[in-house]
Amino acid sequence: MNHFSQIAAALAAHDLDAMLLTHEANRFYACGFRSPATDGVALVTKQGNYYFTDSRYTEAAQRHVADAAIEEVGRGRGYAQLINGVVEAQSIQRLGFEEDCMTVRDHQAYQEKLKCRLVPGSEMMHRLRAVKDEAEFSAMVAAQRIAEKAFGDILKEIRPGVTEKEIAARLQYLMLHYGAEDMSFDPIVVSGANGSLPHGVPSEKAIQSGELVTMDFGCIFQGYCSDMTRTVAVGTVSPQQRQIYETVLSAQAAGIAAARAGVTGKEVDAAARAVIEAAGFGAYFTHSFGHGVGVEIHESPNASPASAGPLPAGAVISAEPGIYIPGKLGVRIEDVIRLREDGCENLTKAPKELIVL
Repeated sequence: MNHFSQIAAALAAHDLDAMLLTHEANRFYACGFRSPATDGVALVTKQGNYYFTDSRYTEAAQRHVADAAIEEVGRGRGYAQLINGVVEAQSIQRLGFEEDCMTVRDHQAYQEKLKCRLVPGSEMMHRLRAVKDEAEFSAMVAAQRIAEKAFGDILKEIRPGVTEKEIAARLQYLMLHYGAEDMSFDPIVVSGANGSLPHGVPSEKAIQSGELVTMDFGCIFQGYCSDMTRTVAVGTVSPQQRQIYETVLSAQAAGIAAARAGVTGKEVDAAARAVIEAAGFGAYFTHSFGHGVGVEIHESPNASPASAGPLPAGAVISAEPGIYIPGKLGVRIEDVIRLREDGCENLTKAPKELIVL
């Protein structure tokens, strides 16, 4: 799976002759081959595609990168020299770069060495990556099914005395066991009073009867992320716990019902937020309704109070309202949805009714 042609087709509309991709996620999106950190450069022009890397990854790139010329950097033959060869051969004058992630040092070095002008091109990449094609969507569905298998298994292991760290470690093992390439992020497992920490780090705290346990986790399959959160109860459920859970579930349903292509992220967030505010918990919903998911676990577009632009058809976003009462408890429920003109499709099939273990 690669997206060289989509990037090349978008160049003219953004007044670019070519696009230089140094960021790991954008390189993967372009060529379908992942190398870590700064170990590789992709160059997309109107006339052809190029992938430059060093000897550690040359053979792997040759196996996995299609529709591109692959060249190896070495002593006296750095990335800038290879890029300049293409720049001169194709008379490239305006070369897009990733201004939102390229370091100042790298930008200065490229600007000094390249025989063309560097032009901000991150917006083009954000727009392209925001809309998932069918191959991307299929990979994300597969990643979601792996996470859901792990969730089904982990329910059998949550009991009083088991620690948050143990649950987090098992989730990682189970997702790898079922075919994940890696984790989308380090799993979040928080229980009881720790549940008020939206991004709490799993600790040695033992789960106790009468507590809620929130698990936020996901994995990578064919380079694409899944993301889900479920909150379960252990032993008994208090009236307040159930009220908060049902409020979050209703808020999520309202946000999903409002989500479709063409509406703003702000409108989707507001639909969910209104439910939580009406229940008297507005001060405890401290983050946005959702974020884009894809090659990265957080990418464009967002469904937040600050998201004033229309959401595009084909975007995949999380749907994850939550209520967090400091020092007492927290509840979050998260699905991932794909936006259509007439609504949205929910990728997540795991049950959402309150499970009491």
